[in-house]
Amino acid sequence: MRFSRLLIPTTKETPNDATLASHIYLIRGGFIQSVGGSGLYNFLPLGKKVLDKVRAVVKDELDKAGCQEVSLSFVTPASLWQESGRFEKYGKELLRFKDRKNNDFILGPTHEEMMVNLVRQSVKSYKQLPLNLYQINLKFRDEIRPRFGLMRGREFLMKDGYSFHASQEDMQREFALMEETYKKIFTRLGLEFRVVEADSGAIGGSGSKEFMVLADSGEDTIVVCDSCEYGANIEAAVRKEKACEAEGPEAVFAKFHTPETETIEELSKFFHVDPYYLVKTVAKKALFDEGETKVVLFALRGSDDLQEVKACNAVNANDLVDISEEELAQLGLVAGYMGPTVVPEGVSVVLDNNLKEANSMICGANEKDYHLIGNSFIGVEADYHDLVAVQEGDLCSCCGESMRYTKGIEAGHIFQLGTQYSEPLGANFLDENGKAQPMVMGTYGIGVSRLLAAIIEQNHDDKGCIWTKESTPFNLQIIISNIKDDEQVALGEKLYEALKSKGLDVLLDDRKERFGPKIKDYELLGVPHAVIIGKKLQDGFVEFVTRVGLVKEEVSADTILDVVTQKVL
Repeated sequence: MRFSRLLIPTTKETPNDATLASHIYLIRGGFIQSVGGSGLYNFLPLGKKVLDKVRAVVKDELDKAGCQEVSLSFVTPASLWQESGRFEKYGKELLRFKDRKNNDFILGPTHEEMMVNLVRQSVKSYKQLPLNLYQINLKFRDEIRPRFGLMRGREFLMKDGYSFHASQEDMQREFALMEETYKKIFTRLGLEFRVVEADSGAIGGSGSKEFMVLADSGEDTIVVCDSCEYGANIEAAVRKEKACEAEGPEAVFAKFHTPETETIEELSKFFHVDPYYLVKTVAKKALFDEGETKVVLFALRGSDDLQEVKACNAVNANDLVDISEEELAQLGLVAGYMGPTVVPEGVSVVLDNNLKEANSMICGANEKDYHLIGNSFIGVEADYHDLVAVQEGDLCSCCGESMRYTKGIEAGHIFQLGTQYSEPLGANFLDENGKAQPMVMGTYGIGVSRLLAAIIEQNHDDKGCIWTKESTPFNLQIIISNIKDDEQVALGEKLYEALKSKGLDVLLDDRKERFGPKIKDYELLGVPHAVIIGKKLQDGFVEFVTRVGLVKEEVSADTILDVVTQKVL
């Protein structure tokens, strides 16, 4: 392609709302164009070229794994979401609308219901299973704060795949295959990534893994162990159970006067006791479908912090919100002195797993200025869950070594759904005995348009983009320094045609522009390699440039074709 004929509206100005490198450089490089600052983007020729290349890698590996591509309607009947029970649960990110006949529809943020509807009409027997169908299609989520360009837009290109099985074991086999397939995709795209345990969120299911592209600008905090392969989103991370070297307090169960001790720190100082032996009680209002609410007390050791996503999942709520001291008082709860053992009627209690069999504990008496000492949870029947937010330095549950935080960009997510969608939507098959059974499902997503941003977040410098080999819009850029120099133009044209004949995708900068702006555009666009044909040609030399580090190598004009063939092909 000739630069002079290609729409590449590069600019020096940084967009006002752009903070991430990918957002800045994709706009400045003319890859994408913002539509009214509302989280919507047009893909210009260069951006579409990269998008198609990334899409091709995804499709190629999926097809090799035996998946079949379909294309589902972007507009989804709301009735399908009502059948699955997600119409209310999904929240305000789900864009709902009515057509002229007053029928309810949504713009699909994900397509579990639509794919199940397709399969339940087509698959009737175990002989037709397993089946793995996918699409690479537009999605829409009405983000409350769209930001960071392609990283968190409202409309995006997503690969979503769904597998259907006759058994849980076969679904888990496919889940493992998709994990390996995704690893191949991210590796081919030249990304440094980590597979981590994750929360299933609004998709649901019993187990899920995220594919995190490691980048300091990532929105997600992930917990990793450098001594083994363990990694998890902080919302799903687990640790080796903590012990405490400090001795526990010895006390007979009693109510104890504890004036002005409303925090764990104050209580620890008052009793001269490690926070490990104190019970931290956090009150939240849990929100459910159809406006139902419930106040829940979550109790854990005072040395730990509550992980709200884990807490939300523990009570199967849609969300948890804070509750005011006034609301607590109306329920008969005393802020700063709450505990899990003295609870008014109508208030639920969930205990952290680390409180099982705990002894010598101090907790609130639900009375101002009083705590209960000598509490024992030995043999106590209760609703126990993992509620703890894993901290840096906590020990890995797999190998026992110390773990740390890092940042990541969620670029892929795979789920073991089981029968969560097939049962309510009636996606059944006849087994070998002629008995109807619900299909067992898995679902597998990749944010294809988000991958463009992730690649640049991980591969850029202060001058612009640096595309990886499989994602780059062009394999090589030829820069003719002086378009008025016939010798430079002749060599540029000759090299351009020769490389195209070898199958290379080449960008020839043939613009009547000064050399300075041309090299600035090369640095901004991030093509992995360039050949600069300039003044040194009169001595028989050109420059071969590698974008990573902007390393320049002087090469004989007579051998440049061989050098490019060797280093780029």
